[in-house]
Amino acid sequence: MFGEAALGAANIQIPGIAWDRPVDLSSKAVQEKLSPTANRAFFSLTTQWKLRDEDARSLLGGISNGSFYQLKRSVSKTLDQDKLTRISLLIGIFKALNILFSPQLADAWVQLPNTNPIFAGDSPLGYMRRGGVPAMIRVRQLLDARRGGS
Repeated sequence: MFGEAALGAANIQIPGIAWDRPVDLSSKAVQEKLSPTANRAFFSLTTQWKLRDEDARSLLGGISNGSFYQLKRSVSKTLDQDKLTRISLLIGIFKALNILFSPQLADAWVQLPNTNPIFAGDSPLGYMRRGGVPAMIRVRQLLDARRGGS
């Protein structure tokens, strides 16, 4: 199942990138090294979550159609610090969902209306689209707390 593969992918070692210290995402060399893996993970995640291209573009910071389709065609394209941060948060959300829920619920959760006060009845996807990186951080923290993480 894809969910298990994605969890394994979260543990991939990338040569030259230490897992136990913060990565300098402002470094062009680091961006070039991480981008292909981040791009593949992002597009796999959007497929699992059945996101519309409009939603995916919004989660990447509202990039244009042209930039989005160029990125989709060439996963080796280098991402900037903002996009790498967003994708990192989304991968963490994906991983937490697959730990907490069945594969079907994990994949549907982001699009389901949610009664948690932070979502105010909207879906987590709607919340993250409106709130950007701070909202993604909040969703990640919520899920990590639910699974007993920090």
